[in-house]
Amino acid sequence: MDKKQISIRLASPVSKAVYRELRELSEELDSIMERDPAAVSRTEVALLYSGFHAVLMYRAAHAMQEKGWKIPARAVSQFAKFLTGIEIHPGAKIGRGLFIDHGAGVVIGETAEIGDNCTLYQGVTLGGTGKQTGKRHPTLGDNVMVGAGAKILGGFKVGSGSRIAAGAVVLREVPENATAVGVPARVVRVAGQPVQAGQPDSAAQSRGTKDGRASLPECTSSLDQVNIPNPVDAELAQLRRHVRMLEEKLGLDPIPDAETFAPDGSGI
Repeated sequence: MDKKQISIRLASPVSKAVYRELRELSEELDSIMERDPAAVSRTEVALLYSGFHAVLMYRAAHAMQEKGWKIPARAVSQFAKFLTGIEIHPGAKIGRGLFIDHGAGVVIGETAEIGDNCTLYQGVTLGGTGKQTGKRHPTLGDNVMVGAGAKILGGFKVGSGSRIAAGAVVLREVPENATAVGVPARVVRVAGQPVQAGQPDSAAQSRGTKDGRASLPECTSSLDQVNIPNPVDAELAQLRRHVRMLEEKLGLDPIPDAETFAPDGSGI
């Protein structure tokens, strides 16, 4: 075998690896362009988006981690944290098309796993609880959106197509295509259907689906964080209905709603 044949054989896997990296880089840029209305061009995203820079440096650090170069991997990770304000442990496993919007304060732990086309907003934590070893950080399925300031703590799964509302603290598993709200978070909607108070998440998940399995919606790119049910309001409304039913049964005059009182507390 001559030198030319050897060089071709060596160059082939290298060129394939470079092509793969460039293709994934292009996908990262496209995912941000699709989901961020403020993005002007791919050039702007590549040069000025801290979330893109953090993911790019994570890819390099993760490759080092996989080769056993743990200290250099952590060094790259810490440099990325200093540069972007986003901390991603090189041991985390992240799929394609991750979009970290704004990004300040985002923390992704060592055993966290993130599927394809997920979106994380500023202040999100994918963390663990306690000092246990092994799998201790959450796993996000594909097309998951996590709102600003939300915390997902523990080694459980958040199903594909789910949305975690801003400020929520998630401490247990979330089914596919669900919306979780509150502190601690509770599931208020699964597969487009509201979850009633006291109803198990699995019951709502099986409703309106085949074989009890929730299918992903046709479009999983919704980033709406406003039109989300409030579980506290739902509970209070249910209590008001029960009180009115009791008043009717006992023949009592109904208690006026809060809006029928003057600011000083006297009845209007």
